Order: sequence, then structure tokens, then C-alpha cells
Amino acid sequence: MRIAVVGSGYVGLVTGACFADLGHDVVLVDNDDQKLAALENGTIPIHERFLPELIARHRGKRIRFTGDLQSAAHECDTIFIAVGTPPTDHGEADLSYVESVAREISSAVGSYKVVVEKSTVPVYTSQWIRTVIIRNGAHPSSFDIASNPEFLREGSAVTDFLYPDRIVVGVESERCAGVLREIYAPLTSGEYYSHRDAIPRPDRAQVPPRLIVTSTRSAELIKHASNAFLAMKISFINAVASICESVGANVQQVCEGIGADSRIGPRFLNPGIGYGGSCFPKDLMAFRSVAKECGYDFRLLEEVIRINEDQRHRFLKKVRGVLWTLRGKRLGVLGLAFKGGTDDIRESPAVLLVQELLHEGCRICVYDPAAMARAKEVLGAGVEYSSGPYEAASGADALLILTEWEEFAALDLDRMRKALKYPIVLDGRNLYDPATMTAHGLSYYSVGRPAALTEDVQAEVSPGKRETA
Repeated sequence: MRIAVVGSGYVGLVTGACFADLGHDVVLVDNDDQKLAALENGTIPIHERFLPELIARHRGKRIRFTGDLQSAAHECDTIFIAVGTPPTDHGEADLSYVESVAREISSAVGSYKVVVEKSTVPVYTSQWIRTVIIRNGAHPSSFDIASNPEFLREGSAVTDFLYPDRIVVGVESERCAGVLREIYAPLTSGEYYSHRDAIPRPDRAQVPPRLIVTSTRSAELIKHASNAFLAMKISFINAVASICESVGANVQQVCEGIGADSRIGPRFLNPGIGYGGSCFPKDLMAFRSVAKECGYDFRLLEEVIRINEDQRHRFLKKVRGVLWTLRGKRLGVLGLAFKGGTDDIRESPAVLLVQELLHEGCRICVYDPAAMARAKEVLGAGVEYSSGPYEAASGADALLILTEWEEFAALDLDRMRKALKYPIVLDGRNLYDPATMTAHGLSYYSVGRPAALTEDVQAEVSPGKRETA
């Protein structure tokens, strides 16, 4: 099919590349000439596994780039809106970009077209898009509006698109549903997975995926409700981790016990320094605003947000407790992205922690495999940027692990101990087994687990009790 994807940001670029890999002809539309020129030259603006390969495979063939929205809308059968919906000062989603697209494509609606919300939007947005298009001259029978929310995790977005848990399609007519079924047929029929050059199947992927057809309003709510629930799960286990620290329990063992319950499951039960990124914080605020407009006081969401913010402050307090005073201390920091596998630092708890430590007077040397360039735009010259994890730790009073990159979970611990001024590691992502760290001469502080101290540090903490420590 001929598909226009409006917006070459994170969602739009991944969506366009994956549709091309399914065999569709894709026109990717953006009003940023500089970004379009970079994409034409094969430069990918985001760090995402498999995305460069897909763009290189289909650029100039099944996918092309343009700034002419009306022409793209006129020639394509289906138009996916994937523009930004940033939060306003009051927390609602700013839908002005969505409205602008709806106005512009209205004149291109002649023969039947399907206009699809791909951006994360609040309920009733589909109705407003329809109203705007009709007000600007399109006949009501010449188009349908659909909601097709994305469930893409940064760092694994391509595989999430091609091997989804489910495909949600919100429609108001069977004709519209048929178009969306045809678009996703290579996945739902299993045809795509038989291709020799298909993107490799990840663990736990169920093939073929289930396609769920709902109303547009239900589909709009599914996206916000999904992200809110996952954020709640993260905040819940972080709250449990705080209790574990108070009573001397091990949150990893607690997670194993509750995650074995089939009603709960182990995923997203990973305590740490809190969630971040462009989705959870924005979507929770937007969902809370939607609930408020509907007359429902969704206080649970407010508590989820509060716990997440508190988790970062608790980790900062842990750093103070280990190092006593912070002014003048040199810290090595591993990780700036909000999660491993991406260069996205939006609402990153790692960056927020670095900023707070700088305010406390620390000298900081950082390393991240992908997010250094973006972090420099925010942190500037206030920190030192290193070329690797051991360089970041060199001469440091302590090492902080703030992002769960795979390479950070496979460090040469003996080399790290020698690089550090003091053998102290504070791990905000629980990447290591405490006993392994002490065996390599490192005192180890993690989240929701008892501190693992080397024998000499135990003697410092409990003088005269070395033999029983």
C-alpha cells in the first residue's frame, strides 16, 4: 500500500522504516529541511538498533523523504500522523501539531483515505481530527479516522514494531478496519517472518501477533492506560525497595517471589533510580489531565509520579551517606541516557542526578556509549566527558552506575578497582551480584539490597567486630 507518515521523529521514523520492510511504499514527511537532507544522505538522527539497516535497505526504493505534505497525502491511501504532542505547562498534551496536519491534509482528501493517529493522544482526539478535516472542506464520506497507538520501547523499537505483543486498531467502520488489517497483514499472517532478511526474532516474541480491533476512543485510552500501569509497576517496586532497605531485606529476592505469580509476572519489577524518557512522564501527566476533565480525581497517578521523583532523591541521599560530604568529591558516572540502548536523555534520572551532584559541588567525569553528544547540550562544560568506563572512574572517590547499558554489566572489576581512588561503587540499576563485587575488593551499594562491604570497610563501620562482620 501507499503510506504517508507525517513526522520523522522517533515514532515516525521507526514506523516508516518498518512499514517499508513489510513491503509498503512509504513517504516520510517532515517540515525540517535539515533533517530531511540528513535522512536523504543516510544519516540517522537517533540511536536505535536495526534502524540504520532498514533505512539503508529501503532509502530511495520503498521509502523516500519529502517536505510536501499535501502532495504526499494526495498520492497515498493512508496517512499516519506521528508528530509530537509535548506537554503544556499544565500537563495536558499539546495537540497543535496534530491539528495543523489535519488542516493541511484536508484539501488532499478526494478519493477515500484513512487518517491514522500514531502519536500518543488523549481520548476524543480522533473526533477532533475528523471535525477539523470536515471544517476545511473534505466530504465526511471521503475519509475515516483510525487510532493505532504505538507501543515502542526506545532501544528495541524496531523489534517491538515487527514483533509486537499486540496490534491495536481503533476504528468506527469496517471499511477502515479492512485497510488497517491489510497494512498489518504481513505480520498477522506470519508472511514477514518467513523472509530471509527479516529482522531477527527477539526472545519471548509470539508469532504471529494478535490484532485487536476496538473503537477509536478505546484505542486512545489503551495507550495511556498501558503506560500508566507500567509506570505504576515501576514505582511500586521502587517503594518496596525502600522498605527492603529499611528492614534489611533483599528486593531481588522479593521480586523473584512476587514475579513468579502469573497474575503479576516479572517484567518491569526492576528497582532503580526511577523511570524517565519522553513517554512515561508526559503520558502520566496527560492521562491525569484527561481524568480531571472527565471529573475523576486519579490520585493514584499522582502518587506514582511522587514515588518516582522520590526514588532519585533517595539515591542521592545514599551517595551522601557513603561519601559523607560531597563538595570537592570526584565521581565517575556511567550512564546518561534514561535507559540502555538509546541516546535519549529526556527526563533522564541519570542527567537529573548529575545536575544535583554538580549543585552539591562534586567534580564529575561521565561516560555513556550513545548519549554523550546530547548530554553536552544540557550539561555543557560543567562535567568532564571520558572515552570509556575505566577512564571515567580513574582517580574517582566513587563510581556511580546510572544507566543499565549491557557493557556496564560486564566490566572488568579488577581493572575498575585499580582505576578508582577508593573502591566504592553505587549502582542505581542493580547490575551486579553483591558477593561478586566484594570478591573483587569493591564495596557495593545498590537499590533495595543490603550494602556489600569489603572486610576493611566493615572494620571501619564496626570497630572491634571484624571477625563477626
